[in-house]
Amino acid sequence: MVKNKKFIGLLTAVLFITIILAACGKKEEVAVEKDEGTKSEAPKITLRLADNQPADYPTVIGDQKFAELVSEKSDGRITIEVFPSGQLGDEKSVLEQVQLGAIDFARINASPLAEFNDDFTVFSVPYLFNSDEHLWNFLNGEKGTELLDGLQAAKMQGLAYYDSGSRSFYSTKPLTSIEDLKGQKIRVQQSEINIKLMEALGASATPMPYGEVFSGLQTGIIDGAENNLPSFDSSNHYQEAKYLIMDHHTRVPEVLLMSKTAWEKLSNEDKALIKQAALDSVETQRQAWADYEEKSLNTLNDAGVTITEVEDISPWQAAVQPIVDGFSKEYPELVEAINSASP
Repeated sequence: MVKNKKFIGLLTAVLFITIILAACGKKEEVAVEKDEGTKSEAPKITLRLADNQPADYPTVIGDQKFAELVSEKSDGRITIEVFPSGQLGDEKSVLEQVQLGAIDFARINASPLAEFNDDFTVFSVPYLFNSDEHLWNFLNGEKGTELLDGLQAAKMQGLAYYDSGSRSFYSTKPLTSIEDLKGQKIRVQQSEINIKLMEALGASATPMPYGEVFSGLQTGIIDGAENNLPSFDSSNHYQEAKYLIMDHHTRVPEVLLMSKTAWEKLSNEDKALIKQAALDSVETQRQAWADYEEKSLNTLNDAGVTITEVEDISPWQAAVQPIVDGFSKEYPELVEAINSASP
């Protein structure tokens, strides 16, 4: 009986010690897990953004604001390095590198994006947008967002639109009405729709590399060209072409986009963060563009350029109606969305 009691006592002691040790083991295990949780932080990310414009250009100012907002929203975890002035290549090569995932972000004009998504052709159709407000109503609407998302098939993710103003005609010859365009040789970007535009307005389309426009104006190979105000200013074309008619025939935005390869590596939280930062940067970029346009307008006035603002755009619209009709038949939903966005 005594032996049994001793055995039971010993067994009880062993069980007690085992329970204590097990409990200590569990505590230690929890502590280790907690330790590991504290040590594991989300990795820092550094991404590159390419822009072919100089550092003080409105699009680069927008890029830099975007990078700043991403850093703020991620508490410094995500860094975006902005490379202006074509440091990472010209627009075409940058687009290729974005598709390959070699460059993470790029700011690209909407026109060449038509090569990857036909819907972007809409920005080359003349006089579809009656004002800047009309354009931005469309860009900020459902169809505008669909255009950005539609770039995924080309291995890019559109994030936001930046302002690039409107394009108008300028010439070495008097240019104060639609009649003055007749017979003039106007440099245009190489595209079927631009050539049709010139034919509809009675002018002669002359495709030519942008870098040759100044000498073309000097030598009389061309009479004029078309572009936005800051480009007319910064290119010094106004030194030769002293007549500008503000017809605003096209309004072509810029697009801030990301490589789909880089996009898909992000968590859903970081995707939302980057998308929102891009949208939040638009206000800064648009203000920078407005300031730049005002500065350019002052430069042109000081240089003695005759500037004519078209008050009645209806004759211009009537002249190009066949172009618009052809586009409307091919893209009825897109044109309907544009018409619905009219203020």
